[in-house]
Amino acid sequence: MKKILVAMSGGVDSAVTALLLQEQGFEVGGATMLLQPCGLAEAEGAKLSAAHMGIDFYLLDRQAEFRRAVIEPFKTVYRQGGTPNPCIFCNKALKFGAFLDEALRLGYDGIATGHYARVREENGRYLLCTAEDKTKDQTYMLYHLSQEQLGRVKFPMGEMTKEQARAKALDAKLPAAKKSDSQDICFIPDGDYLSFLIRDGLVPQTGRFLGPKGEDLGPHKGLEAYTMGQRRGLDVAYGERIYVVGKQGTDVLLGSNEDLMRSRVFVEDVNFIPFDSLTAPIRGQAKLRYTPTAAPCTIYPAKGGVILEFDAPQRAVTPGQAAVFYDGGLVLGGGTISSKDEDTL
Repeated sequence: MKKILVAMSGGVDSAVTALLLQEQGFEVGGATMLLQPCGLAEAEGAKLSAAHMGIDFYLLDRQAEFRRAVIEPFKTVYRQGGTPNPCIFCNKALKFGAFLDEALRLGYDGIATGHYARVREENGRYLLCTAEDKTKDQTYMLYHLSQEQLGRVKFPMGEMTKEQARAKALDAKLPAAKKSDSQDICFIPDGDYLSFLIRDGLVPQTGRFLGPKGEDLGPHKGLEAYTMGQRRGLDVAYGERIYVVGKQGTDVLLGSNEDLMRSRVFVEDVNFIPFDSLTAPIRGQAKLRYTPTAAPCTIYPAKGGVILEFDAPQRAVTPGQAAVFYDGGLVLGGGTISSKDEDTL
């Protein structure tokens, strides 16, 4: 690849990504996808960084696609009682879907992002590997990438630490050098997802709290307001600590911490990276949420997905979240945690 279009968010990681590729001799351009009106400020920051490096810059309006591919599925999963990860929706449909398509249309050979991850080619297949800086590794968000996408993407940040990236940005006097990292869902900056859902037209599904023995513990404020393992904000008088342990129709099930532990997890909509499909059980590790550590497990092929059998029970397994499978630093693949019960292997 000679020409690379960098997805620039206005932050330091994507700006350093463009700088590194420029130093490596690539013909670099920068682009920001406008996903919502408030994103114009970030786009302006990205434009300043691009101008500082003397590279072409494009503003791509993808607000309609963002609503269709991210916000609407986000609402749907909540309506179904799950807890979605909208960043994965966005990466799949927009950052590595529509963005790559636009880059190719503009005459670029591939794209780059500021994600902390690595890609290597082995025996004619592209592999996704964890970043050098394990505390910043973002492969959990990238398990869905296809061979075509992996063959056309570069992740320069995968070889750096955050401290090294910040230092390089400061040395190069990049406008984004001192910008702080974003932590929240981009379209819910205050973190109050329930208020967002209501403002966006969702009517909370009311029901009852059901206790460990099925007893009625009173009404709740809406199915969408609760997630697995939640203890705070329940407003239920009970003689011991009690947690959200499941959902049944529009009712929210409450129980003990022990009720949250599960050893078997059914995962659907699975994508594998080193191979096309799983035909026999394999050993590996899996993450059930965006954390630095993965837990040892056996991965079994199953109808419609895979079953994870963990060596030790896992807490608060949450339908709608991603389960991502690893073999050490190699990403095997991943999928979506299902609310379905799977009793047979």
